[in-house]
Amino acid sequence: MVGALALVGAGCNGADRDDDRPRIALVMKSLANEFFKTMEDGAKAHQAEHADQYDLIAIGIRDEQDDARQISDVELMIAQGVDAIVIAPADSQTLVPVSQRAQEAGIVVINIDNKLDADVLAQRDAQIPFVGPDNRKGARLAGEYLAEYLEPGDQVAIIEGAPNAFNGIQRKLGFEDAIEAAGLELVASQTGYWETDRANQVASAIITEHPDVKALLCANDSMALGAVSALRAAGKGDDVLVVGFDNIQAVQDLIRSGDILCTVDQYADLLAVFGIEYALSMLEDGEIILEDKETAVDLITAADL
Repeated sequence: MVGALALVGAGCNGADRDDDRPRIALVMKSLANEFFKTMEDGAKAHQAEHADQYDLIAIGIRDEQDDARQISDVELMIAQGVDAIVIAPADSQTLVPVSQRAQEAGIVVINIDNKLDADVLAQRDAQIPFVGPDNRKGARLAGEYLAEYLEPGDQVAIIEGAPNAFNGIQRKLGFEDAIEAAGLELVASQTGYWETDRANQVASAIITEHPDVKALLCANDSMALGAVSALRAAGKGDDVLVVGFDNIQAVQDLIRSGDILCTVDQYADLLAVFGIEYALSMLEDGEIILEDKETAVDLITAADL
């Protein structure tokens, strides 16, 4: 498998099992992104503390945008007859059909991190509960903090997440909310597809085309790292502020040093746990609940670290 597959608590083959503990599959995006590695570690720690309650299968794809691989991973979990799937979809639209097929197979499906597209769900008459933060609110928090360091009319740019990712769209909207409220000028908004190298290229192009830009608002921390690298290469590390989102460890040191102004914490180590606990409650009660659950999102600055 291209994806990383790990089973915690039991063998992957059902024949190896000698108990009735439910099996929960955590299907994530790229484990090359520190955010999802932290998510995996948090889920494994939770399972270790509750080993008598459930077994965990943790799967991650290599490429952040490889939704075809992630669809195959979900199909594999359906074939193996897991009891629940907690999924952070690579794409908000293309992962809807296979998630619905899992539900139809009697599997509890919980959507975390990146919300499945409401229009596609409605078109398919599907309902899948979402457990996660208000990304628009979190991005606005970061944008409002950035505005305290700028003046009305200052030029800023956004490095967006993947265009078909709900959380990326919401973060862009949150940044735009703050930019408009502060009277800043948005001179560019381009996707970096969540990736450091792509964001580096985008940031380089933006600061070349807009030499007076004062800030880059990045929809995740991996892209913020790419933006910082581009600014350093251009000798503008002290001239342009950078905002991130996710609060990964690699960014915390840069916040302390002043290379990144702030980030937003959506608690990667707990996000999957919230989804797992929701699934466990449904399995225990024998009742499917379709209600969404909003989780915390907080601004992180040097003072917070």
